[in-house]
Amino acid sequence: MSETDLTDPFGRRIEYVRVSVTDRCDLRCSYCMPRGFRDFEEPEDWLTFDELERVMAAFARLGTRRIRLTGGEPLVRRGLPVLARQLSALPGVEDISLSTNATRLARSATELRDAGIRRINVSLDSLRPEVFKQVTGGKLEKVLDGLMAAKAAGFHPIKINMVVMAGVNEDEVEDMVRFCLEHGFTLRFIETMPMGDTGREAIGHFVDLQKVKARLAKRFELLPGVMPGGGPARYVKVAGSDLHIGFITPISQHFCATCNRVRLSVDGTIYTCLGNEHHLELRPRLRAGCSDADIEDAIREAIRLKPERHEFNEKPEKIVRFMSMTGG
Repeated sequence: MSETDLTDPFGRRIEYVRVSVTDRCDLRCSYCMPRGFRDFEEPEDWLTFDELERVMAAFARLGTRRIRLTGGEPLVRRGLPVLARQLSALPGVEDISLSTNATRLARSATELRDAGIRRINVSLDSLRPEVFKQVTGGKLEKVLDGLMAAKAAGFHPIKINMVVMAGVNEDEVEDMVRFCLEHGFTLRFIETMPMGDTGREAIGHFVDLQKVKARLAKRFELLPGVMPGGGPARYVKVAGSDLHIGFITPISQHFCATCNRVRLSVDGTIYTCLGNEHHLELRPRLRAGCSDADIEDAIREAIRLKPERHEFNEKPEKIVRFMSMTGG
């Protein structure tokens, strides 16, 4: 690989980093975090904003162009617009986006957009208050208020992420399509993944999204579609509208051959794959006084660890960390 290009051992160029700013969350989604979980990282173990800026500046010098701020729930961390401004100013960074559950978005949407975030993904698994509470433990109205605030603030696109679960919300798929048609949102369906004990329990509600796509094709005219962004969704477009529907299928139709991303956890660990334990810890090096060149070398070392593909199907018991620990 060249000095300014991150290419893994399988020829994939890494230009997208998902940055977790916290492992904490104000919801407890059944497929992500146990309801009583409290074993969070201590704040002194979190990378500071300046440390995050330094690491992402190194990634940018090596060719990273896209950054997504994630958690846990990123808006739990105070001062997030400050970090967004720091990262937006980095030479080479072309796109800053945010993944959120939107419960706190109503009061911060305008400030976040002014800080340089243009695109957001919002987790929304149900439009029925009782089902939403069953899945997340939270209140649907807070999320809807946050979504409307984001729309008013001018975010585009706003992507709705729905984890489809048998016996829980599978019957709401068409309702979610109509909701997104009404509000001009992009919709993405996601298969459950066996991450941690909660993820392995949720896999019992697994729905093959190929079947969901076939079902929708009977109700809507679906055309081939493409959306800009660095994510793994495969899109179709609803004829006669601007609605794009994406399918994220790590189990039924994995997308490992085109994976262009790594994750940076809140404690400074680079995870190269959701479905493997390959990682490299940056925080000890940062706090031992390493140079910028040392950070770049460590990033290159991490990229060399990236596996060819995940092992969710072959070894579902392998990943013991929760999604919130890795970064969404």
